[in-house]
Amino acid sequence: MAEQYSKFEKARIISARALQLAYGAPPLVKVPAGMINPIDLAEVEFDKEVIPITVLK
Repeated sequence: MAEQYSKFEKARIISARALQLAYGAPPLVKVPAGMINPIDLAEVEFDKEVIPITVLK
């Protein structure tokens, strides 16, 4: 990971992206077979560093 996030920042980023996915935003990674939970998909996107959310410190 290019930048180190606190566990609170990580949770907020993943939850915001999961909400976007739940409301129909297109996934930014190939969805693994059988994955339907938006939180799990948001975690995959976070790990691959493709979530389009910026944290200002």
